[in-house]
Amino acid sequence: MLFDVRLLAEATITLVVIMDPPGTVPVFLSLVGRRPRPARVRAARQAVLVSLGVISLFAVGGEAILSYLGIGIPAVQGAGGLLLLLIALDLLTGRDTTQPREVEDVNVALVPLGTPLLAGPGAIAATIVYVRHADGAAGYLALALAIIAVHLILWLCLRFSGLLIRVIKDSGITLLAKIAGLLLAAIAVQLVADSVHGFVNGT
Repeated sequence: MLFDVRLLAEATITLVVIMDPPGTVPVFLSLVGRRPRPARVRAARQAVLVSLGVISLFAVGGEAILSYLGIGIPAVQGAGGLLLLLIALDLLTGRDTTQPREVEDVNVALVPLGTPLLAGPGAIAATIVYVRHADGAAGYLALALAIIAVHLILWLCLRFSGLLIRVIKDSGITLLAKIAGLLLAAIAVQLVADSVHGFVNGT
């Protein structure tokens, strides 16, 4: 068989659940919803490409990278949690995200959208685990197809999230920013808690 169908389906479903394409839409709109349409499209494309690059990097050499640096998944979880917490505080306190400057667009696409929101510790850890379970070329091809499929879904969700702007308007974006900030703060706290749990249990 050209590729492992079971692994393809399992990896795709797992990564979709972890990366949660529909759930990224409120955060995406809260950060770039007031910017011009071309800037939103560019940010969506950059965020997905950054995520694809990070996940692919860890798929190819994740274990080697972490081993060389002497760090584990708990450390990645802790760092991702703290970073998301900073972004969540910005959203909750009403930091001005309306200025459509190029530098800001790039930064938003890189952090927090590309990583750690899309290519977060959960997705990285799951990818490394699936690489371990892949059996030969068929398994690796299935995992590669799963990663590409998930990122295509992510891009479609972010690319067409602008349709919501016509419905929710500026006031809706402000509300989404508060809700997204609260959700991000909860995710950040959970990541830090998982990190502490991992350190305590030596995983």
